[in-house]
Amino acid sequence: MRELRADQGWSQAELATRLSVSRQTVHAIETGRYDPSLPLAFRIARLFCRPVEAVFEEERDPPD
Repeated sequence: MRELRADQGWSQAELATRLSVSRQTVHAIETGRYDPSLPLAFRIARLFCRPVEAVFEEERDPPD
């Protein structure tokens, strides 16, 4: 999510305002300390015009 936000040129505070959450919530999601609720995850995905899976896909280790 951090990369998508940066691509838009938004600060954490700007993204938080667009999502009606606190800046601390955005920070916690970006650092992996908080998993958003499903409604919030879908709002985030809609805001970035991406499927929810593309926004929150877990990083995988590359195959050997």
